[in-house]
Amino acid sequence: MNYNLLHTPDGVKDYYGKEYASRRLLEKCLHRKLLSFGFEDIRTPSFEYFEIFSDEASRADSSELYKFFDKENRTLVLRPDFTPSIARCVAKYFPEDPTPRRFSYHGNVFTNTSTLQGKLCEETQMGAELIGDGSVQADAEMIALVAEALSEAGLKEFQISIGEVDYFKGLCEEAGLDPQTEDKLREYITGKNIFAAQELLESRGLPEEHVRKLLEIGNSFEDHGDLSVLKQNAANERSVKAIERLEHLYGILEHYGVTDRISFDLGMLGKHGYYTGVIFKAFTYGVGRPVASGGRYDSLLPLFGKNAPAIGFVLRIDDLAEALNRVKSLPCPKDDRVIVFYDTHDDDSYGKALAEAQKLRSEGKNVILTPAT
Repeated sequence: MNYNLLHTPDGVKDYYGKEYASRRLLEKCLHRKLLSFGFEDIRTPSFEYFEIFSDEASRADSSELYKFFDKENRTLVLRPDFTPSIARCVAKYFPEDPTPRRFSYHGNVFTNTSTLQGKLCEETQMGAELIGDGSVQADAEMIALVAEALSEAGLKEFQISIGEVDYFKGLCEEAGLDPQTEDKLREYITGKNIFAAQELLESRGLPEEHVRKLLEIGNSFEDHGDLSVLKQNAANERSVKAIERLEHLYGILEHYGVTDRISFDLGMLGKHGYYTGVIFKAFTYGVGRPVASGGRYDSLLPLFGKNAPAIGFVLRIDDLAEALNRVKSLPCPKDDRVIVFYDTHDDDSYGKALAEAQKLRSEGKNVILTPAT
């Protein structure tokens, strides 16, 4: 026997027994919360045409996609992200419908990376997309839903950090940055590489005031009361409106009673290029990345032919399960199976045991019919 066949490839793993049952309970809890906010389930294919995740749509790194070809030699990819798939689906089936749509999803995403660093290539995600509502109330609802879902799942210590992409974009416009420099600066600030960001800006010959404002974004961990200072520092309408929206957002979140979970980080700009406004990430102890993240992506649907604003988030089941297991709060399944024994040498014994098992199963019991030892 080839024992190498017993091993899985790097970046994937098997789930079984109590571990898998616990994850199913966690997913059921989260799904119930999404349904309570009026979201309905949607299922999109596990693979799509490559163009769905092109640079313009999602800025996915082509080298990190699992690519293959169909019979017509068209390039297909396993989805690395649900949002572009759902945007494509909504644009296809509701092209002219202005009614806001609420969709929830659950499934696996795939990232082909050689530097795993504890990260899986196949991950389970659950999330929600609110399409057709561009209001700050929609922003608040989605952030509050994340907070309530994490709390109901049993996570007690977590913080949701909120940023605003438009604040950054406004400062870039104010400084006159070209799109290529803006993209590179976004990458450096997101990675907290302030030295590289400073070198980049200085190489462009920007006035010291613009350099200072842009670099300050990378250190902007603000409480609600500090937002007014950022608004005063901005000399452009786009950035000012972004801060005013955050102030309005905070006021609505007070009604939800979740502001004790909220902080602001204007240097959080997001990996995906489709984010256009508010973005947010939920952090907790013992996990090296956010257990949930999301944001507004008003420019994504138009790429698929539907002019509609949208906001969504993803809950990372693997990371959340790890965090809950660390604090011993992961749901624990009960083994409620009933065992019915029979004698392998006695057909009458088997018949009686089978009748008993069938009776119990008809009553909703989970029954194991097994030989007596």
